[in-house]
Order: sequence, then C-alpha cells, then structure tokens
Amino acid sequence: MATHEHEITEPVDLCLPDGTLNPAAVGWSRTPLHRANLRGWGRTKRWEYWCVTTPTHLVALTVSDLDFLALNSVYALVYGPGEREFECSSLVPAARGVRLPDTVAGAPGSEDVVVGPARPTGGKVRVEIRDENAGTRLRARCLTPERLPLEVDILVARPERHESLSVVVPWSGQRFQYTSKHTALPATGRLRIGREILTFGGEKKDAWAVLDHGRGRWPRTVDWNWGAASGRTDGHTVGLQFGGRWTEGTGSTENALCVDGRLTKIGEELDWQWSTSDPMAPWTIRAPSSGQVDLTFTPFHNRSVHTDAGLIANRTDQCFGHYTGRVRTDDGTEIAVDRLLGWAEDVHMRW
Repeated sequence: MATHEHEITEPVDLCLPDGTLNPAAVGWSRTPLHRANLRGWGRTKRWEYWCVTTPTHLVALTVSDLDFLALNSVYALVYGPGEREFECSSLVPAARGVRLPDTVAGAPGSEDVVVGPARPTGGKVRVEIRDENAGTRLRARCLTPERLPLEVDILVARPERHESLSVVVPWSGQRFQYTSKHTALPATGRLRIGREILTFGGEKKDAWAVLDHGRGRWPRTVDWNWGAASGRTDGHTVGLQFGGRWTEGTGSTENALCVDGRLTKIGEELDWQWSTSDPMAPWTIRAPSSGQVDLTFTPFHNRSVHTDAGLIANRTDQCFGHYTGRVRTDDGTEIAVDRLLGWAEDVHMRW
C-alpha cells in the first residue's frame, strides 16, 4: 500500500529565507535530504537522541538545544534479575556551548558534536557524536548519583544502502518539525559503570542503534507517542518506527518499517491503545485501514519522568519492552514479529 505523501528525492532547505516553512520541504525521504536552516529564537528545538539496545542492557544519549536552555543526558538500563538504572542529566542555561548542525550530527559531510567538559563533575555530562569512516562514534562520560564513573564508547555502523525515514510535519508555516528516524543499525562497543564493563555486539549480544534527529519550531505544548524497535525476526532484520498524536491533521506521519534495509512508508495514522494509569500494561499499535501493522507491545520497565521547572514541564512514560505480532511491507511480505526489543512512550511537553 503506497503512501499518499510526497517522496522527496533531492536535497532541500527546510526554511525559506524569512524563516518560515519551505513548502517544497514538506514530504518524506529514504535518506536525510533536508538542511534545517532554522531562524528565530524561543520556539526552535534541535536534538540528537541515540538509543542502543542489547538483550540485557541499553544506553541512550541526548544532546538538545531548546533555545533558552540545553538538556544533555546519559541514560543506562541493565535489565533482568537485579535490574539497575542510571541517569545523568545536565541543564545548560541559554544552551551555552551547545551547537547542533543543520544536518545529522556525526554523519559524513556534517559536523561533529561535542558538549560538556572532558572530565565532568558536579552533575555535568560529556557527550561526543563524531563521524568515523566505519560509522558514527558515540562517546559519553559522567558520574552517577552514587559517584560511579560511567563511560560509553560505541560505534554505530552505516550499512550500505540502508534506508531511514525523514519527514517534515507541518502544523503551519511558522510551526513545523523535521525528524529523521534511523532504526536497525548494528552497533559495537562498551559501557563501563564503575569497574563493571558491559559490551555491545559480539556473540549473543546483538546490539542495535536507533537515531532520533529533530529540528523544528514547536508549539508551546504538545503530546506525542513514539515507538521504535530493532532486531532480527522471522528471518529478517527489522526496524519499527511509529508515531502518534502529534502528527494528526498535518497530512504527514512518522510511521515506517525498515526490513533488510528497505523502507516501507506508512501514510495512515496508527491506532495506539494503552493505559495512561498503568503504562506497564500491554499496548497495542495497529494500522486500521491497511492492516500493515498489528502489534502488541509488552513493557518490562518504565522510565518515568515528571518535572515542572517553570518554562519546561514534562511528563514522560518511556516503556522498554518487546513487540509481538505482524507487519506487512509494501511488496506484500508478511513478517511475524516475535519479541522485538524496543520502546513505546507517552509524552506531554510544555516548553
């Protein structure tokens, strides 16, 4: 089932010279083709979010510039018996020292990103996103609340001809978002917490990276769902990328499947069902018209964040767990999804 949305195949500027949305930028692409030449201050948001998962642990890195402040963070979760969770976040007033490029950070031809001191103390974090010939290098360093040194060093591969989803979501000429979501990227490396070393990649340690690259000018308040997963199932390498609520009424969606490196764009809004009072209950995500998605998501951990800091209020339930069910690609291939590791989240943001 082909999407009704316009596919972009040539490089394009996100904005016109006056800073409003370029109509020619509205659409989606299989590789990042937009240059986010944003102008203005106050409603402009930029971020790079990477999450790398294995069957036993995961790590997530965030670098963000929200105009009036930056929020940079390192998050690690070790699951199973003796589950452990670590998070280090740094708020930077006026986003001083944080500069994110107009294209995907650390990609070939783009700029590297480095934030924070080389040896962070006092709640600060160091995050590096750099281009290497073999892929994108992710490094991070911080002290946990228990003052354990936490260090990340991961290389995310760039498989040849591997496709991703980039899409512009237009609320209006003044409010719009460009997002580039990359799933099912193989990764190798390590996470050190104190004296303990956890590896990514290698035998029985499949590791998969997901990127959320965002650039846009946002309304003051917004609600969204986001779900993603990566791994091998039914003889295929599969990446799931789903969004909800924030795209309704715009004519754009951020829904796609990446199967063996080939993208299937899903143009319809998906039907998300979950319990706001009990996010750990099973979720369902379905494509009501096409039937291309019929999945149940079963969480095993909720990363719950509830903050109200004046200019910013955030309520996030990011649940990590497994997807089970079936999906169908554009060419009609039915794929059984069996416990694909990923997440689903419910977010309310005032910023």
